[in-house]
Amino acid sequence: MNRYHSPRRADAAADTRRAIIGAARDLFTAHGYTAVTVSQIAKAAQVAVQTVYSSAGGKAAILAEILAPAVHDRRVTATLKAAVAATDPREIVDITASGTRATHERHWDVLFGLLHGGLGEASGVEVTEEANGEYLNALAVVADRLVKLDALRPELDRASALDVLWFYLGQRSWFLLVGERGWDFERAERWLAASAKEALLKEP
Repeated sequence: MNRYHSPRRADAAADTRRAIIGAARDLFTAHGYTAVTVSQIAKAAQVAVQTVYSSAGGKAAILAEILAPAVHDRRVTATLKAAVAATDPREIVDITASGTRATHERHWDVLFGLLHGGLGEASGVEVTEEANGEYLNALAVVADRLVKLDALRPELDRASALDVLWFYLGQRSWFLLVGERGWDFERAERWLAASAKEALLKEP
C-alpha cells in the first residue's frame, strides 16, 4: 500500500523542527548548554516535550544540528582546495588563516556564544569533540601539503606541524584574541598568519 504524502504536513514538521532548533540556539547561547533543559526548549518553541524528542532529538542531537552549518561551511572545502593547489608555503598558511577566519566570523554568535566557556555536560562535550575532529582533519590536509612541499622547519614533523596549526589557527586562538581580548578579525588574522608562518616554515 502506498503511503499518502502530504506536502503540507511535511512543511509543518519542518517548521516545527526549525522552531525547536532556533529556540534551543537562543537558550543555549543565553544560559549555557548545561543549564538548559528539554522542557525549557519545548516551552520556548511552544511544543510538547515529546515533540522535541521526536522532531529534533535530545540536547546533544540539537547541539550537533546547531553546529552543523559551521562544521560543514562551504568555505572549508574552498579553503582546502585552494591550499592544496598552491605551491607557495607562505600563501598556503595565509589561505588557511583567511579560511578559518571567514568560518569563525560567519558563525561567531553560535561558536563563541556556545563554546568559548566549554560544555560541562558529557553529551555536549562529545559533540564538540567530534566537531574539533573535523577541524583537525581539515588542518591535517594543510600540514600534509606543507610536508609535500618540504616547507617545514627541520625540527618539525607532520604531527608537530598539525599541532602548530591547531595552536595558531584552531578555535581557541580566535576565541582568545577576538572574543576575549577584543581584537577585530582582520588584526587577528594578520597576526595569527604571521606567527604560524614563523613557527612552521623554513627561512625563505
